[in-house]
Amino acid sequence: MSGSLEVRKEQQQLQQRNLETRYESSYHQSRLSSVSHQSYAAHVSSHGVKTSTKKKEKKISSVSKKDKRARLAVDTEEEVIGYVVPVFRSSHLATKELMESQEEVKEEGVGYVVMRNLFSKDTEFKTRTYKKTRETSIRESAERLALSRKIHEKDEFQRRMNTDSLTHPPEFIMKPRGQTVWEGTNVTLHCTVAGWPKPRVAWYKNNVVIDAKAHPEKYITESQYNMHSLEIKNCDFTDTAEYRISALNIKGESSAFASVIIKRFKDEEKVIERPHGYSSEYGVTFNTTIIDKFGVSFGREGETMSLGCTVIVYPVVKRYQPDIVWYRNGVALSPSKWVTMHWSGERATLTLVHLNKEDEGLYTMRVNTKSGFDTYSAFVFVRDADVEEEGVPVAPLDVRCHDANKDYVVVTWKQPAVEGSSSIMGYYIDRCEVGTHHWAQCNDTPVKYARFPVTGLNEGRSYVFRVRAFNNAGVSHPSRPSDPVVAMDPSDRARLRAGPSAPWTGMIKFTEEDPTVGVVPGPPTDLAVTESTKSYVVLSWKPPVQRGHEGVMYYVEKCMEGADTWQRVNTGMPVKSPRFALFDLAEGKSYNFRVRSCNSAGVGEPSEETGATTVGDRLDLPSVPGPIVPIRSTETSVVVIWGASKEVKNLVGYYIEVSVNGSGIWVPCNNKPVKGTRFECHGLNTGDKCVFRVKAVNAAGYSQSTAESEACIVQAAIATPSASTGLTLLESARDYMVLGWTAPANNGGAEVRGYYLDYRTVKDGVTSKWHELNLKPVTTTSYKVTDLKENNFYQFQVRAFNQAGLGEASKPGVPLECKEWTVALPGPPHGLHVLEVRKDSLVLLWEPPTFNGRSPVTGYYVDFKEEDGRWRCVQERSTKQTFLKVTGLQEGVAYKLRVHAKNIAGVGGPSESTDAILAQTRPGTNEIVVDVDDDGVISLIFECSDLKEGSKFMWSKNYEAFTDSSRLTVETSGGRSRAIFNNPSLDDLGIYSCVVTNTDGVSASYELTEDELRRLLDISHDHKFPIIPFKTEMAIELQEKGRVRFWAQVGKFTSNCQVEYVFNDNIITQGKKYTMNFDKNTGMIELFMDSLEITDEGTYTFNLVDGKATGRTSYVLIETEFAELQKKSEFERAEWVRRQGPHFVEYLSFEVTPECDVHLKCKVGNIKPATEISWYKDKIEIAEGDEDAKKIGKSADELIFDIGKLVIKSEKEKEKEQKKKPISEEIPSKPKISKKDAGVYEVYLQDERGRDQTLLNLTEAGYQAVLNAVFKVIANSSTELKVTSTEHGIIVYSDVVHYLEDLRVGWLHKESKISQSERVKSGVTGEQLWLKINEPTEKDKGKYALDIFDGSGSVKRVLDLTGQVWEEAFEEFKRLKAAAIAERNRARVVGGLPDVVTIQEGKSLNLTGNVWGDPVPEVSWIKNDKPLVCDDHIKLKFENGKFASITIAAVSTADSGKYALMVKNKYGTEAGEFTVSVYIPEDEAEKKE
Repeated sequence: MSGSLEVRKEQQQLQQRNLETRYESSYHQSRLSSVSHQSYAAHVSSHGVKTSTKKKEKKISSVSKKDKRARLAVDTEEEVIGYVVPVFRSSHLATKELMESQEEVKEEGVGYVVMRNLFSKDTEFKTRTYKKTRETSIRESAERLALSRKIHEKDEFQRRMNTDSLTHPPEFIMKPRGQTVWEGTNVTLHCTVAGWPKPRVAWYKNNVVIDAKAHPEKYITESQYNMHSLEIKNCDFTDTAEYRISALNIKGESSAFASVIIKRFKDEEKVIERPHGYSSEYGVTFNTTIIDKFGVSFGREGETMSLGCTVIVYPVVKRYQPDIVWYRNGVALSPSKWVTMHWSGERATLTLVHLNKEDEGLYTMRVNTKSGFDTYSAFVFVRDADVEEEGVPVAPLDVRCHDANKDYVVVTWKQPAVEGSSSIMGYYIDRCEVGTHHWAQCNDTPVKYARFPVTGLNEGRSYVFRVRAFNNAGVSHPSRPSDPVVAMDPSDRARLRAGPSAPWTGMIKFTEEDPTVGVVPGPPTDLAVTESTKSYVVLSWKPPVQRGHEGVMYYVEKCMEGADTWQRVNTGMPVKSPRFALFDLAEGKSYNFRVRSCNSAGVGEPSEETGATTVGDRLDLPSVPGPIVPIRSTETSVVVIWGASKEVKNLVGYYIEVSVNGSGIWVPCNNKPVKGTRFECHGLNTGDKCVFRVKAVNAAGYSQSTAESEACIVQAAIATPSASTGLTLLESARDYMVLGWTAPANNGGAEVRGYYLDYRTVKDGVTSKWHELNLKPVTTTSYKVTDLKENNFYQFQVRAFNQAGLGEASKPGVPLECKEWTVALPGPPHGLHVLEVRKDSLVLLWEPPTFNGRSPVTGYYVDFKEEDGRWRCVQERSTKQTFLKVTGLQEGVAYKLRVHAKNIAGVGGPSESTDAILAQTRPGTNEIVVDVDDDGVISLIFECSDLKEGSKFMWSKNYEAFTDSSRLTVETSGGRSRAIFNNPSLDDLGIYSCVVTNTDGVSASYELTEDELRRLLDISHDHKFPIIPFKTEMAIELQEKGRVRFWAQVGKFTSNCQVEYVFNDNIITQGKKYTMNFDKNTGMIELFMDSLEITDEGTYTFNLVDGKATGRTSYVLIETEFAELQKKSEFERAEWVRRQGPHFVEYLSFEVTPECDVHLKCKVGNIKPATEISWYKDKIEIAEGDEDAKKIGKSADELIFDIGKLVIKSEKEKEKEQKKKPISEEIPSKPKISKKDAGVYEVYLQDERGRDQTLLNLTEAGYQAVLNAVFKVIANSSTELKVTSTEHGIIVYSDVVHYLEDLRVGWLHKESKISQSERVKSGVTGEQLWLKINEPTEKDKGKYALDIFDGSGSVKRVLDLTGQVWEEAFEEFKRLKAAAIAERNRARVVGGLPDVVTIQEGKSLNLTGNVWGDPVPEVSWIKNDKPLVCDDHIKLKFENGKFASITIAAVSTADSGKYALMVKNKYGTEAGEFTVSVYIPEDEAEKKE
């Protein structure tokens, strides 16, 4: 064994070395340079091969390392569709790479210079002839063969890398390996296939195709990421064969072979077989289990979504963690600002930050271990964010940048799924320089294509781009910004990506400077029109070969077709990139284009012309996709399939829309276009009838939508049944065995139609092939297998089938020996299944054992246990029935059950246990309801809301099918089934159950007992012989005029209902005394009597007859009740007579308004203008001229006396009162109510029709009631306590609407009553209740309360005068106190100085001003804003700190001016100003003249 392992290891190492030499990385996929050809020519000439320089060599354009790019797979329209799988690599290419040179820097090797100088001469070379030895000839021949092989490999490589033909036939990168394994183990063949288009693969066994779907128990095939595998389970001798995998696409077919040999070992031989996936590094095989999986998820743009799974890797190896890789649509994700990944050691989480439509797709989590990998996938849908304006389109998506150059980049995007209320008219492209937040719009005119060239970029700057769509309703939200792109030359970008050069390898290189400085560049080459639309034309070219070391720029020229005049397009600034976009061209016109290169030496010659190019769209809208077909998938999803659009270029994908049939509202199923023609639409409502349509999209826009599909109901599709369980041997004899099994837990959505059984023999642990037992399906869950051999061992398996096909096979049971049973005990029951699962109960059913033992079965015992508990018996005594309701279960706990049969000999063995059953009542579970209709028919009703296609209601009695159909009739309509008892009797007693097929165990039961049957029969009798129900039994009512009304209301009746009125067993009829009425609209029955007399005492009855239904209601009116009603009737009649004249509807009462006005009011009725209204107080009429007469008011039906109304006095009275009082004295307002308002108030109404009066006593208790009402209004109107500060202290106050002296008010401090003092005082000013705290201290802090009496209790207003409230109030007090002191003590001129002094010239002026201030102020005098100084002319004095005087001797006109006495101390400054005017008498003036 060890020798074979070493040989295998050496073979693997050899294959690995061969593979390494055959791989070619994308970095080295460039064409051979001219240097290689020259080296090859020198090599041939040196070996005597005749060459000529005149012969033209085949030109192979060289691509420098700086310009090498990763190769992408493109289709015929040059649309990127994937990556090229690395192709084979020849060894000569690796050697050749060391000889490549970079043309840009002219870095040349010594060999290159020698060969260039050698071949630069035009002379012909002479061939030297000499003799060769045989060894030399053989060596040269071998070298020629190797060289021809290398040339062939090089041609194959160039052919594969041709960008116009990237499609290539299938190719096996890794072929499957042959394996030799032991019998009973599993074998897995792996391989990797490359090719484009993606090849389809098929597995063959000895050239016979393997159908893994038909044999899932034997074969499992997987194909993911170009990796394919075939797993062969439980290998036996028949699996020894040659296996072939065939890969096929449009370019061809390729196959690979692997031999599998199955070895059988002897019983005594011990073989240690390492399982598949064994890790020699850790010495274990890692098994991966993924649980807590994320499902199909829905998010909205802008939200954050997390996807996660719990990964269990067994066994656990210290310091080993699996590799978690996340994929979106098959592309591996890496962390970014939009995607974060986390692995906690147990749970893998992927968080999508700020969801966008680009994030929509199929997400796959792959767990890589040393033993293999495991994956899980689910789809994530991203809905559009809400638009700001209704009708605008949603944001575009997938903005990308292509073909970036120094000042040019092409921006592409994908159109959104929702266009809004109108079609999208175009798109705006915005750009933003990285590092800034300013977005600039790139295009003034909107573009319709989803592709736009952006020019005018600054070289070396990085940019991001976004796109907005617009229609008639407005502009959409911007798309997610693109990835940053740098505006720079592609060769510079490639050099930056390449990183530092390789270390020195020993080759000496030097650079030769060419005399290219000052050389005018040559013409550009390969000028072509790469894009042409109505909006723009894009040109591309290659730089000129001759351009010197300095960079070149370009001028673009255009010429109208048919004209000879060339016009330079970019006159202002030459472009740096070999790309240019031309705008503002005339649509439909033809143009020629050419390009000139320029540098500091000048402008070069023009390139070749492009030829006539017509301005217009080259890309057409996609055609309408083929018809769309919906297929049911799950309860919330539908799979749709459609035909691909024909002859479409640059297809972006398809959008699918769904609508509830008949609604007319279409909603997108995907917000990111899909490229396939199959899509599963999730998030639908179960039971909805939906229609679908699809439209294609490319860069030009949307296609027309397909016609609506056929309506499809959203519900789970029918699948094959799951595997049956509990395969049990029920009876065994010499030549037969009886098998039993449990029906599959999941029938696949359709009724199980039968079962097929397979068998195989087992001998010495070796099994044979499976053979069919029954050609016709078995409809029961048991089967008798005959024609068996005694003492032989057999294995069996069962398959259920339904409408969808054959289901999975059950697990093969243990080998069973065919021999006769001789035991006395019965065999195990079989066919266990559970119905009516609820949170605390379930019903278990089973079938009797096939083998009864030596005596018949007499009963059964049922055992149950929790999933990890021990078995316990359900009942103490056995049951003879084959069903049992198990109660007392605990909600949320899973249980297993089994059954024992017993006979006289004892209790037999247990049956196979059921699967774990979770005790819970599922939402929407209904029970059987018993119903008795109007005709007395008794029935059982069961409804099912989870009805599926093909579901049926199956009724049974005592869990057995009905045998006597004459006793029960079943009617079913939709999701409702009704079992009707034809003739209910004691024979119908039992348990009735109903099971709905093709559902997840929907069932219920109803037990009809004898007592329940009697109750139902009573109800049925009442319905057959009905009694008319009354909503309201007979009642009595007293109406106006003392009229008496007897009434009742019938609940249910027909138009044929008749009423009979009876008094004391005598029928009464309509007449003067009685009035009858029966309103058949409302069911109201009425009997009226105008008055009650003594003879009317007795019993009143309404007898009703309505077909076969009858009704009766009575009212007994006798003795005390009759006497009281008669008295009330007479009073009401008297009241009615009173109301015929002027009367009071509401008698006189009082009310207090929120303003504390007291009003006496009463309502009157039947008043005429001539009716006299008189008010009296204390028996004295209030005359018209009295002061109280002004308080009387009247409205339409209300009289008011305003006690608290202020009487408005005339203007003359006001003036007289004002003159009598001093000006400073205010006239106090009259109180709202006072004691003089107490008294007895009366109002009289009188006219020719009658007289009425009302009285209100407002003395003593009445007056106090008014005061209490006023007190309540005042107390409730009080505001919350407020605090203010003065120079003396702090005031706490509350405002009220009014104040009365009788109102009791109290102040509390810290729950203690405050007593009056000089420092703390309380009082009232106007409508303000206040508490003054003079000179407050810290002791005055605390909680203050105002207690106001409200007539019955008190109202409290509380203020907590602590903390910030106290600090602010106390600081304000100190500030005001300081300000008051400053105001009292500041310096000021009290008096003594006139305003103006007029004095004759020559006279002396003496003025004295009184001064006040503490401290004594400083005094100064000024004249015309200049200070005065004491001298002989002016004397200034300040005496006693109070008197300041100024004396001017012999004043003159010069002394005239404005004077001021200035006083100043630390509290302030004040000036007493006056004017001095000196005049000259007239005679003196004349003398002077």
